[in-house]
Amino acid sequence: MALGYQDRVILGCWQLAQGHGSDVEDGAAVLEAHVGAGFRVLDCADIYTGVEALIGRFSAAHGLGPDDLRVHTKYVPDLEALPGLRPDDVERAIDRSRSRLGRDVLDLVQFHWWDYAVPGFLDALEALLRLQREGKIRAIGLTNFDAERLRTIVEHGVPIASIQVQYSLLDRRPGGALAAVARQHGVDLLAYGSVAGGLLADAYLGRPDPGRPDLGQAYENRSLTKYRLIVEEVGGWGVLQALLRELRSVADEHGSDVASVASAWCLRQPGVRACIVGIRSRRHLERLAALRDAAPLDDADVARLDALRARHREVPGEVYALERDREGRHGRVIKYGLNEAAR
Repeated sequence: MALGYQDRVILGCWQLAQGHGSDVEDGAAVLEAHVGAGFRVLDCADIYTGVEALIGRFSAAHGLGPDDLRVHTKYVPDLEALPGLRPDDVERAIDRSRSRLGRDVLDLVQFHWWDYAVPGFLDALEALLRLQREGKIRAIGLTNFDAERLRTIVEHGVPIASIQVQYSLLDRRPGGALAAVARQHGVDLLAYGSVAGGLLADAYLGRPDPGRPDLGQAYENRSLTKYRLIVEEVGGWGVLQALLRELRSVADEHGSDVASVASAWCLRQPGVRACIVGIRSRRHLERLAALRDAAPLDDADVARLDALRARHREVPGEVYALERDREGRHGRVIKYGLNEAAR
């Protein structure tokens, strides 16, 4: 097992970032409740403003070391920095994350590269590999790379433990070529977006279409905006409602809820090591614990959901290809310079 632990539900902490939303509870209280309930793996990033430092302060206050709490972070250099990125820049970023988190060794550093047309991602990964050999990083992962680049990276000699990708009943792009390459090279898939920013949840069942963000409808945060655009790729609001009705029917049979069934479907996909579920309050703690301890769904449930999903369009292209088009409606949602802003 590439990551070396059993947990299948990872707590995503991006929603605890400064400026994410108006209903985000106190981050330390949210972490205390979830860690107190037995969750032991957190996901963050150097570009989630304030989150690494929050986790570092929380860990120190509660005396939690690497054996008590695993922390996955990301290294996401800014788009404008890519052409001139040097090994020293990589090391400074990693040292900054180590300082914020209060850890000598980072459990997992997940690397992202905005633009394949800019050379240098292999050089950056070689710098990370050197830091791993020096004992600053335990494992190297990737975020949002496609199958071709994953193969290039592992054949270049960089050992990759995991790759974090957007994966849900709406967005099944990772289930094709990427999953095959990952399986061939022993790379775990870590799935984020299994509930599509909350759209795959009971709260949206039967609701009228709030409108398309690319036509001017404003949403609470960028997460909802980007997942609403994915809904358009698969056929629109009617398709989402059809999926929600089927998810609700399966949830009724299991005494569960729509979001838990959606995440459980994701956990049943080949190669998926864990789901990353976002936290910003204590409201869903009981549901997340139930997903962790006894995720619903049997083979018949999965086949039933897959049969319905097969009637509708797939998100086109390779993993993260739509999002890499900075002039397209998906790319325009993304902020490409958060690393410098997070200093």
